[in-house]
Amino acid sequence: MKALALILLTMCFCVISFLAFSHEGHGQTVPAAAEAPAASGMPAASVQQPASGTHDAKTWFTDTPLQDQNGNTLRFYSDALQNRVVLLNVIYTSCNDACPLITQKLKQVREVLGDKADGVTFISLTSDPLRDTPAVLKAYTLKQGVDGPHWLFLTGDKAQMDLVLGRIGQIVPTPEQHSTQLIVGDVANKRWSKIRPDAPAAAIAQRLQLLTMPVAGR
Repeated sequence: MKALALILLTMCFCVISFLAFSHEGHGQTVPAAAEAPAASGMPAASVQQPASGTHDAKTWFTDTPLQDQNGNTLRFYSDALQNRVVLLNVIYTSCNDACPLITQKLKQVREVLGDKADGVTFISLTSDPLRDTPAVLKAYTLKQGVDGPHWLFLTGDKAQMDLVLGRIGQIVPTPEQHSTQLIVGDVANKRWSKIRPDAPAAAIAQRLQLLTMPVAGR
């Protein structure tokens, strides 16, 4: 009887843990980006190291050509990341729960940042490139009220998105399996961290403001 009770208790614990994890991030099993800044300038604690051993940020993130919500082609590193303070997240436009809620949270973050918002680029990457064309992303930004010059919604073909998402620790077998974690980074100074999307808008804004401040000794 004791053994049976122990087995049942273990099963209950596993079920509770799974439900809690599923609620936090679409039920994904994908690791989020590194909590601590990566010495290489990449959120590399959560993803495999490049086989060549290089720590060059452009090589790591790749210059994969993607399309924004306006149909413009942008190179992922050179045009979207290089020398910027960025906030990265993953969405898909047919999501009816977490994605629009997080998008609205990030809209609040930009409002809290006020005139400093222009110094931070938000980059929302789709996990559903087969359906999220530039036109679909544009409609989503208009519906959410977030269509602005410093917020990119990026898509591409599946191979392109798999490559880019994989480099930020997002291996997504299905659109729903993306992580809801936010990744913030000061690309030039190689400072990266992750933030839970349920953090207060003011706290997220404060983290971004810190990243816009000059680094001592540089």
